[in-house]
Amino acid sequence: MPKFVTIGYGDRAGYDRTPQSLRDAAHVQDAKLRSEGAVMGIAGTPVQVRNPEARNVETRDGPFMSSALPIAGFAIIEATDLAGAIEKVSLVPCAVAYGVVEVWPLKETP
Repeated sequence: MPKFVTIGYGDRAGYDRTPQSLRDAAHVQDAKLRSEGAVMGIAGTPVQVRNPEARNVETRDGPFMSSALPIAGFAIIEATDLAGAIEKVSLVPCAVAYGVVEVWPLKETP
């Protein structure tokens, strides 16, 4: 079954202004995805890694990408197709609490 990487963006203000019943239902959806085998986690502090021509590892604290909303977390889910993945994440906390969820098809390499 195809896999998808999701990135959830959201902030506390959006979460707090979402009705409790919707937040509760969104957390139920997260639990359902986990029960289906999704790997989910809260975003930690990123580190950028570069190694030009495999000669000198360079690191820099902080994200490479930026967004108006902070990254809240990541998941790897399975769905029959992109439409199915969108349906699954459309009810998770970041999607319903004034955030956004990106869905990236994961094309595994051999």
